[in-house]
Amino acid sequence: MATPSSAQVQLDPRARQLLRTLIGRYIRDGEPVGSQTLAKHSGLDVSPATIRNILAELEEIGLLSSPHTSAGRVPTAQGYRVFVDSLLQVRSLGEHELARLRAELTAVAGTQALLGNASELLSAMTHFVGVVSAPRRSQFAFRQIDFVPLGGRRILAIVVFADGEVQNRVVEPQRAFGQDELERVANYLNTHFAGRPLAHIRATLVHELRQARDEMEQLLAQSVELAEQALEPPGDDMVVAGQTRLLGLQDLSDLERLRELFEAFARKREILQLLERTQRAPGVRIFIGEETGLAPLDGVSLVTAPYSSGGQVLGVLGVIGPTRMAYDRVIPVVQAAADVLGAALEGSAGPSQP
Repeated sequence: MATPSSAQVQLDPRARQLLRTLIGRYIRDGEPVGSQTLAKHSGLDVSPATIRNILAELEEIGLLSSPHTSAGRVPTAQGYRVFVDSLLQVRSLGEHELARLRAELTAVAGTQALLGNASELLSAMTHFVGVVSAPRRSQFAFRQIDFVPLGGRRILAIVVFADGEVQNRVVEPQRAFGQDELERVANYLNTHFAGRPLAHIRATLVHELRQARDEMEQLLAQSVELAEQALEPPGDDMVVAGQTRLLGLQDLSDLERLRELFEAFARKREILQLLERTQRAPGVRIFIGEETGLAPLDGVSLVTAPYSSGGQVLGVLGVIGPTRMAYDRVIPVVQAAADVLGAALEGSAGPSQP
């Protein structure tokens, strides 16, 4: 039987209230919910027999399922989808928790420290896994670059970014460079390009090289060769915290599935690609089970929000946990963390506009 999307599911008020109550009780207790419990807690003046009929209809359209060992029912991934799309009442984040985010995500720390703090806070505040995709370094302005000869053609490039981060990279151009040549190139790059994003430097150098002549042409050619390698953006990365919080959770007791999930955390690549898919969508997005498109994440949910600085989206942060999570609590934590992280990066001389 094809499962309808949440937009296609039309439920009458009684069915909506029963589904909301059932999922709320299941998230809280982790036990299948029966008609007697719903009769007591749903606030509806209907008999258990009527409730059983409605539950059977909800099961028929794929929103609930019946475990073999219990007469009660549990929500399916599609049931959770209807719940978060149309039945969930999200609370505002408490002032105490918001103050905690602001205190621990401050512009005093460097970018990498901020990202690490953000993932740790997401994990601590939700008791699940916190994930944050790192901004591309090509979006950041650099403050200074220096070159140190290492022997032969190998050169150590030391790049200091405007947010205080330092990256060291060993490059190997096509020929050996003398110390005086390296100093000339470093001085040229620092004089003409400090404070500009990396993504725009190479294009400007190539453009100027086409227009230059004689001695300046030689300097520009050397600058292009070294800058192309030294300022090449490194591979994107992701900061993960709190993976061990998933161990022992009732909903994630399948050891083989847990192993696959932890391997996905270690690889990072697939989860990072999933986060990048949400980067252009404003606000919170929720992936439930197989909606992620990643087999290791079939049994979990991912709640994400993009974070930005100066009107520029830099990355995405989120929480990974069991589908039986308190969405009404996780969603405001993720949204607030994205807002606070973006503000902190803006205050730390982060990415600059071209």
